[in-house]
Amino acid sequence: MWHPDGWDVHVRLGVLTPHADVGPESELRAMAPPGVGLHAARVPFAAMRRGGAVVRGGGEDPTVALASVRAFAEPPGVDDAVELLAAAPVSVIAYAFTSSAYVIGGRAEAHMVGRLGERAHGLPVVTTCLATVEALRVLGAGRICLVDPPWFDGTLSDLGRGYYEDAGFEVPYAAPCGLPDGQDGQGLVRPGDLYEWVVPRVPDEAEAVVIGGNGFRSVGAVEALEAALGRPVLTANQALLWSALRAAGTPTSGVVHYGRLFAAG
Repeated sequence: MWHPDGWDVHVRLGVLTPHADVGPESELRAMAPPGVGLHAARVPFAAMRRGGAVVRGGGEDPTVALASVRAFAEPPGVDDAVELLAAAPVSVIAYAFTSSAYVIGGRAEAHMVGRLGERAHGLPVVTTCLATVEALRVLGAGRICLVDPPWFDGTLSDLGRGYYEDAGFEVPYAAPCGLPDGQDGQGLVRPGDLYEWVVPRVPDEAEAVVIGGNGFRSVGAVEALEAALGRPVLTANQALLWSALRAAGTPTSGVVHYGRLFAAG
């Protein structure tokens, strides 16, 4: 007699996402097991315009402005958003933004987590890159192939390499994905195209593949990539969901078709 209305969940995850980005919510909802609800708050991001397109640097420079990336992680925008989101009945706050960790580094990222945790009145706060570091350690992978979104320039990708090297990993390959993303947002990237681009570029010595960027459409290719490469594949939203479920005390084994990480517990 009664139809599902979305209320019957046993845990609710809060998500902080750039104001015009639909990527994190889309992928997290696709992966989330039954009984897990997702609730997002928008955070102002100056390098994103209406429709989700990433604003480039000056002129024809295909760069995400690093100043805007840094500003995303600073008060007041994200702090105000986390306080409002924490007023909802959520169990954990998930910070769905890769770039800021690359720019500010792991130490500043940890400081940000502490600051946001205070504004969240003690709720656990998990971030994409710290989640990825934790996941790599659980999987026992010490050497990684890092693939970043097409809208990252070489400078930002190099900062990503440095982030993981500072965390103790070897990075024999790091580069932005060469697929076109266009000026109308991130929708031109398709899982099949990502699969074809990634497979031939993974060096033999890499023990895992990390695909950065929460706005980068990638989780649909994880299972096929792992089958082809014979090693774990981590993506931004996949690792974030895994970490958020763990922080909420929810088993991760209910997530299927999105990588061996969820079976690792």
